[in-house]
This record gives sequence, structure tokens and C-alpha cells, in this order.
Amino acid sequence: MGEDLKNYSALGYAYLGDAVYERYVREYIMESRGNMPVEKYHVIATRFVCAAAQAKAVETLMETLSEEEEGVYRRGRNAKAHAAPKSSSPGEYRKATGFEALIGYLSINGREERVKELMKAAVDLLETDTPRSS
Repeated sequence: MGEDLKNYSALGYAYLGDAVYERYVREYIMESRGNMPVEKYHVIATRFVCAAAQAKAVETLMETLSEEEEGVYRRGRNAKAHAAPKSSSPGEYRKATGFEALIGYLSINGREERVKELMKAAVDLLETDTPRSS
């Protein structure tokens, strides 16, 4: 990538972070729940990737973020995105966008171990709210 990675827009990072997080969640669900119909995977996954869940996760993870990571999160949270979906509040949506921007930023900068650490912490937290059987 020719452009300086720190100059990408926060929403660009969120675009990538959304895909990275979704893939992590899908792999986690398949590994932890075993083989089942795709529709069941989808139902479970939506409990982890919805804006409300991501907002809850990032609120808990804030104390573990470095100053740089907090800055990226804030850029994403404060970016002018489209209207929040009906399933979440505008505040939840902004926090989720900030979380996705952080994941995308770390990923595009090759900090995969930190990405995995944050995603694992988020999924572990959200797992307590997600029934094992669906």
C-alpha cells in the first residue's frame, strides 16, 4: 500500500475492522459450537457482531488500550457515519464503529497479535451473555 497507513480515514479502518472481527467470530463459533446448520451459526454470530455487543465489549476493553489505540478508537467513534441501524442506539453504533476502526487500524499495520488479543477478550466477555445452544 503506497499511502501512509496512518492517513487512512477512520471509516476506512472500520470497514476493514468489521470484516476482520466478523471472520474471527465466525471461526470462533464454528470451533466452539461444532457442526450445525448455517442458519444457527448466523443467529449466534449476530449476538457477537451487533453494535450493542461491540459497544459493550469496547467499554470493558477501554482500560487495556494504549494511548495510541484510544486515539484510533476515538477517531472511529467520532467519524461521521451513516445513521445507526434500528437495532442499536446512535451511541452504541458510534462505539462499535470505534471498535471496528481500532481492529482495522491494528490489522492493516500488521499488529495481528494485538488484534487477536482484543478480539479474544471481546468474544470471551460476550460469550457470558450468549447461550451455548441455539
